Amino acid sequence: MPISRSYYSANILTFLQSDTDYIIGRLAQGSGSGVEGPQTEAWREEIRIMRSQLIGFDGSIFFEYSIPRIGHRIDVLLLIGNAIFVLEFKVGDKEFRPAARDQVWDYALDLKNFHETSHDKIIVPILIATAAIKVLTNYLEPVPEDQLLNPIDCLPSQIDFMIREILSRVNGNDIVREDWENGRYSPTPTIIEAARALYNGHSVNEISRRDASDDHLRRTSEIIETVIKAARLGGKKAICFVTGVPGAGKTLVGMNVATRHAGEEAQHAVFLSGNGPLVKILSEALARDSVNQSKITGEKRTKKDALRAVKSFIQIVHHYRDDCLVDESPPKEHVALFDEAQRACNLERTSGFMKTKKNRPNFNQSEPEFLISCLDRHLDWAVVVCLVGGGQEINTGEAGISEWLAAMQKSFSHWDVYISPNLTDSEYGTQEALTKIESQIQTRYLPELHLSVSMRSFRAEHVSALVKYLLDRDLVEARITLDKVRDKYPVLITRDLAKAKRWLKTKARGTERFGMVVSSQAQRLKPYAIDVKSPMDPVHWFLDTKEDVRSSYYLEDVATEFDIQGLELDWVCVTWDADFRYTRNGWEHRSFVGSKWNWIIKPERQFYQKNAYRVLLTRARQGMVIVVPPGDPEDHTRLPEFYNPTYEYLKSIGFDVI
Repeated sequence: MPISRSYYSANILTFLQSDTDYIIGRLAQGSGSGVEGPQTEAWREEIRIMRSQLIGFDGSIFFEYSIPRIGHRIDVLLLIGNAIFVLEFKVGDKEFRPAARDQVWDYALDLKNFHETSHDKIIVPILIATAAIKVLTNYLEPVPEDQLLNPIDCLPSQIDFMIREILSRVNGNDIVREDWENGRYSPTPTIIEAARALYNGHSVNEISRRDASDDHLRRTSEIIETVIKAARLGGKKAICFVTGVPGAGKTLVGMNVATRHAGEEAQHAVFLSGNGPLVKILSEALARDSVNQSKITGEKRTKKDALRAVKSFIQIVHHYRDDCLVDESPPKEHVALFDEAQRACNLERTSGFMKTKKNRPNFNQSEPEFLISCLDRHLDWAVVVCLVGGGQEINTGEAGISEWLAAMQKSFSHWDVYISPNLTDSEYGTQEALTKIESQIQTRYLPELHLSVSMRSFRAEHVSALVKYLLDRDLVEARITLDKVRDKYPVLITRDLAKAKRWLKTKARGTERFGMVVSSQAQRLKPYAIDVKSPMDPVHWFLDTKEDVRSSYYLEDVATEFDIQGLELDWVCVTWDADFRYTRNGWEHRSFVGSKWNWIIKPERQFYQKNAYRVLLTRARQGMVIVVPPGDPEDHTRLPEFYNPTYEYLKSIGFDVI
């Protein structure tokens, strides 16, 4: 039996013959919660309209069909002939609003991209404003290559005509309902979408791909839950180190564990991240969602209350650290999950910070050691989970994961240690620290603690490898990998920023998000109205709509590697400045100070700068355009020779040019 994704489904003939109250009862039962009058009346109106418009059709109808990746449901979905019709009703609306068009478009895109048996089907998104008197949409547009039509505005009385008109223009075999329903739903959500779904009660299995990545996420989550349970029942303390390839879902695993224990006083968990923009964006997204849900259910929930609830399980790690400095009692959380744990500060930076900012001149612990000590205050049990990324340090003073291991060896030998076998890989730099800790502490290597399959993008499986070869100046491997990428994931280069912006706007459909990203050292892009020093609010940039000038859609504000690490857009424009220049002898690293470019000499800073471009070049889920400006021979800070070699290098890899 296929998983039932709708509250009510039937063949069209059965639907036409069924009692309205019976159908509404099924819908209410499916919702699993109290249904207010306005929702019941909306369903009643949708049923009335569909009854009047489906006479004579053979097919299937689904009400409230689930789209878990984005946490919504399609009002009505029809399988008729060889087409899937996605209907969004706006009961009582007199206008066809752009946001509503994007909404039904998003539903159709979700089916096209993530539902196995919808990939090759004709999908028709239709928006119905029940009180409208005229429509302006040209529904006679040609069927696109991927067979996903643009949204069609439709009056209730036109649905019959529209369905027949579409079916007369397309060819193909009729959809078999049973086969279609048995198709796997394999979404790859952004971290914002995933957080929303998890917070609203979906499981990690529901919102992840139904393939190897799904199994890895489930197994890793389950092994962490096993460690937590064993520690709680045995009165022990334990630390886990989780590794994964880029985009494998380490953050998603952490969020899953945190949300599962939210509100459980005896084993409360908190998700901690040093990525300030990520925490702000996730907190705001969840709070907005909570307020919107409360409006639907009739509850009175303020934004302040919603943010307070979210903060109970997701926080900026530095706020958590500061709270533990002030209050020396055990924290309320018995489980703490540290995202990107390798970015915690080393002893030197932590001591300096405590001396200058916290008036603690003799502080002698690294950030990892202090954070573990906070959980160690519990007299009974505690669990720390370190989610570890490799090769993504972008700031001075970041300790790497060996600092956590050194802290365990120094001060917490009474803890149990569970380690991903892949932590021995050279990219983590832990060989010496692991050798020392194994000689003193019981250490167990668990293969389930490694996530080996990237789920970052349904189209970008090889992009991380492509970027690695590009940055390593491995021309042969970069060309080979580009050939694997280009069909599903376009990467283009240009010298013209205006062309790049136009390309982004033509590629994005529905609410697919696009934006511009640049290096934090890209200070000579000001002639293009790009100022990295201008304040940018990541909450507005990532969450607000196309109508908001502060959003990424407007292509005015830009994000740097610090704003966007750990987050993604669908389509990205990377604008490349002269801070990171290609030469035949290697990359040149520069920093703009005053009125000239200075060399970056320290290997550590060069490493961070290279990683900054690695972050920028791996933020797009569906495709990107790279802009290398032409420079200006009359501006000594933007001479063409600063930019041309980089552009020619990218061109030699084989990227298409616009």
